[in-house]
Amino acid sequence: MVNISDVTAVPSPDLLTPDNCAVLFVDHQPQMFFAAGSGDRSSVINSTVGLAKAARVFDVPVVLSTVAAESFSGPLLPQLAAVFPDQKIIDRTSMNAWEDTAFVEAVKATGRKKLVIAGLWTEVCVVLPALSALSQGYEVYVVTDASAGVSPQAHEHAVQRMIQVGAVPVTWVQVLLELQRDWARTETYVPVTDVVKEHAGAYGLGVVYAQSVIGAHAAG
Repeated sequence: MVNISDVTAVPSPDLLTPDNCAVLFVDHQPQMFFAAGSGDRSSVINSTVGLAKAARVFDVPVVLSTVAAESFSGPLLPQLAAVFPDQKIIDRTSMNAWEDTAFVEAVKATGRKKLVIAGLWTEVCVVLPALSALSQGYEVYVVTDASAGVSPQAHEHAVQRMIQVGAVPVTWVQVLLELQRDWARTETYVPVTDVVKEHAGAYGLGVVYAQSVIGAHAAG
């Protein structure tokens, strides 16, 4: 039972904050996108870039990784790389990023215990490091709309497998707004709404409309 005297207006420790999480982008590469069939590829790209910009707005540590970039899968998604032009990209041979020492050391260097993971494919390059990180005590949040599998079933089964061992499914807008969490945080208000307008579809158009109407009324 809830002890009413213990209830206070404080956020749950389960929430993502700019100070407690890192974002891992795994294998957003051309060859991986070619076979991604669980959803619209353009939407996955949009969500991935939206997530990247969310991390940038809040200065959340980011790890970028590819697999066999030069021999098979191609370079990191250019739109993603452009968000972090000075960020080192860790290329691997292992499908499981958590079996790559450089990748794990980069994650450890962030000092964060909550890992927000997105990647291609969900059933391989997301599920393998997610389960590995969970087994070593990390908290894992899987950005499902910035990830994709080779089929809807492959994607969904991978998400369910991760949920069963403790991963939390989220979307990129959910991550963005959870990091903001209070519109009184004026230092990130404009950058957050800019990301929303660029990448959040109808929600973004709603922000554009609201700002134009409010601006017109204020001017009048």
